[in-house]
Amino acid sequence: MYRTKTCGELRIENLNQEVVLAGWVQKARKMGGMIFIDLRDRYGITQLVFNQEINSELCERAAKIGREWVIQVKGKVMERSNKNANIPTGDIEIITGELTILNVSEVPPFTIEEDTDGGDDLRMKYRYLDLRRTNIRANLELRHRMAFETRSYLDKLRFLEVETPVLIGSTPEGARDFLVPSRMNPGEFYALPQSPQTLKQLLMVSGFDRYFQIVKCFRDEDLRADRQPEFTQIDCEMSFVEQEDILNTFEGLTKHLFRTIKGVDIPDFPRISYADAMKLYGSDKPDTRFDMKFVEIKDLTTRKNFVVFDSAGYVAAICAESCASYTRKQLDELTDFVKRPQIGAKGLVYVRYEADGSLRSSVDKFYSQDDLKAWADRCKAKPGDLILVLCGETEKTQKQLSELRLEMGSRLGLRDKNKFNCLWVVDFPLLEKDEELGRFFAKHHPFTGPKPEDIPLLDSNPGAVRANAYDMVINGVEIGGGSIRIYNSELQKKMFTILGFTEEKAQAQFGFLMNAFKFGAPPHGGIAFGLDRFVSIFAGLDSIRDCIAFPKNNSGRDVMLDAPTAVDQEQLDELNLQVRP
Repeated sequence: MYRTKTCGELRIENLNQEVVLAGWVQKARKMGGMIFIDLRDRYGITQLVFNQEINSELCERAAKIGREWVIQVKGKVMERSNKNANIPTGDIEIITGELTILNVSEVPPFTIEEDTDGGDDLRMKYRYLDLRRTNIRANLELRHRMAFETRSYLDKLRFLEVETPVLIGSTPEGARDFLVPSRMNPGEFYALPQSPQTLKQLLMVSGFDRYFQIVKCFRDEDLRADRQPEFTQIDCEMSFVEQEDILNTFEGLTKHLFRTIKGVDIPDFPRISYADAMKLYGSDKPDTRFDMKFVEIKDLTTRKNFVVFDSAGYVAAICAESCASYTRKQLDELTDFVKRPQIGAKGLVYVRYEADGSLRSSVDKFYSQDDLKAWADRCKAKPGDLILVLCGETEKTQKQLSELRLEMGSRLGLRDKNKFNCLWVVDFPLLEKDEELGRFFAKHHPFTGPKPEDIPLLDSNPGAVRANAYDMVINGVEIGGGSIRIYNSELQKKMFTILGFTEEKAQAQFGFLMNAFKFGAPPHGGIAFGLDRFVSIFAGLDSIRDCIAFPKNNSGRDVMLDAPTAVDQEQLDELNLQVRP
């Protein structure tokens, strides 16, 4: 046997037992005639002791061992004199009697510790070493537990896990597809699925009324902290349901995960309409761990000869409690923040509500104390608070003010990663119009059903139609989203027409789905959760990469495997492909 115990399970109750351990050398320390080695495996760390007086030859061999060597030891469990309360095995140590070196290791390029000295790129290049770190391993164990509990919960609700194909047809209306050339069908391509959307709808037509799948999806998009070219969804669909049925089912799943994994009981999720989310937070995924809602003050700012506000279609403020003491330097930092190209505001107006009740602002020459007091009253500001104001075109300014609100929340320590605020955002617009192209695009996807009472507006005012769509948001992160689907072939055909599809194009890309609807499609709807994002929220991570075993970097490259890469001309010839120089 390579081991009889793991490096994380021995306790004081195991005193005097003879054990065999195997693992990696975390660190070695020489103290007088003794050598101490911390031996690590997936389960924890155990201290080994080599005593010169007991076995000098063994001690000499142990002195030559380096970090990350793989060793096996036999010895007796003894009580430690200098106990370590920071690890579960800190009450005991192993007095080593035998040592076997199973493999040697080069000096690793970074320390295999929680607070490593390795940067992101270096850790990604040697990801197999990075995965040895306790905190990274814990993220993957958390991911396993969440996936396991999800399967268990849905199984009890009679959901059936069904695998859908990875090689499908291209549907370029969404994000960019990853394409796979077909050797047997020259000049033709498969696509990797952006989601199993149409396939799970076909399963509903087939009578599989409760489906789920923990599935890989692929999107050739620009990357950021919460995006990868391949990602994992908890993908679900149900038949004979309305929106409330789906919200209740998957709110239940989320509460179950919080309770079993985090030991946290989450209250019922509030519901907020898309319109209210934009009006109050400037975001369709609001972070409600703190208040600081938007207050519109356009009517209080006009006709005062301040051209910036007079010419703006929208003027709104947020109130930061107890921030009137902000220095000019801090206010300049906030101004620079909103003027960054990623945010795009032209400037920032502030009002300090001083402790003595007076109000000082950056626009004092245009607005009297009575004017500023009216602003403060509407914002429900108190002496000691700071009011921050942005203006401009409505939608653009709401997004800018949203970024400022989040920045203030972070500065004030209001975005606690150990606090969880969950909500549903509902009643999204069905369509959004690209003014430059002069056409509508689906806000979610073209299979999203409209609110039944809004269907007549599809002919007269498509932009006003609300969708039977919903997103789950946790701490300002969209964790999942879905909708009640269109299940009538004529309504689906009308939707494609509104989206600018010709009848031929719609039939070529989605004829299989519309034809299926003609054979008795049931009412159905579903939702998909981003498992990577879900795990990162539970783990308190800023990026999803550390809860994925082998992630890509910000350029979409796997620096460990050096992929993507060029391939031999022979392979290209087989696929009838030519690569431009």
